[in-house]
Amino acid sequence: MMNEKKLTFEEAMTKLEQIVDKLEEGDVPLEEAITFYKEGMELSKICHDKLKSVEEQLTQIITEDGRKENFSIDEEE
Repeated sequence: MMNEKKLTFEEAMTKLEQIVDKLEEGDVPLEEAITFYKEGMELSKICHDKLKSVEEQLTQIITEDGRKENFSIDEEE
């Protein structure tokens, strides 16, 4: 279907926003809406996985100095 591995996070988000816009317009035939929905779910997963990967990389960078802390993107400063 899509070549997920080649998509950047930003590209996946843009495609996801386009799908949401189409579905919100409401004049999409049911069969097409189902296809869009499935594609949207895949894009959502890609974005989630990419964020998780970045979070893990940041955790490794932060803990390289010996501290064993978990890093979360939504953590307050």
